[in-house]
Amino acid sequence: MKLNSLVLEVGNLDGLIILILMIMLGPPILLAIIGCILRMAKNPKAGKVFFILSGIYLVVGLGICGAMILGS
Repeated sequence: MKLNSLVLEVGNLDGLIILILMIMLGPPILLAIIGCILRMAKNPKAGKVFFILSGIYLVVGLGICGAMILGS
């Protein structure tokens, strides 16, 4: 029985948590930065679209990746 439990144990998962957080928060931050740049470049409609995309990606990412982090 001791051998079976040893095989199922995992090591350090810090890298996996950081990867999930980057997938969850990276693209919305990038889209928001692009939206700010477009808004300053006298193109407010495109900037608004990127802000909306950023918000949608953030809500979906927090839902999916948050569920993966919590283990639900």
